[in-house]
Amino acid sequence: MPVLPMIDLLILMGWTSLALGGVLKAVAITTSYRPEILTLGPFEFFALSGICLLFALSLAARTWVKANEPEILAKQRRVSTMHLGARESADYGYAEPQRSESFQGTREPVTTDGAGP
Repeated sequence: MPVLPMIDLLILMGWTSLALGGVLKAVAITTSYRPEILTLGPFEFFALSGICLLFALSLAARTWVKANEPEILAKQRRVSTMHLGARESADYGYAEPQRSESFQGTREPVTTDGAGP
């Protein structure tokens, strides 16, 4: 079942119940009559509108995440592979910094006969 018509329906229900709750509350404030529609008063319509709009928002967010999940996972995989590759090259000495010219050649050569230089 397509999700977008369901989201549109929930948004329509939310705004309609908000408008009905507002009209019922305006009638209740301006007159002494306490109107109800199917035993639902203004507060119940406001609560229903909040529930419908929040559910539509969460459904839209879930749909967006589900649609973009392959791209997000691919990006995370690329980043983790890049970090893993950098870590492995550092372990094998590929990423060592080069020594400067002033430090090269300062060690004494080692002799094999045990006698010093």
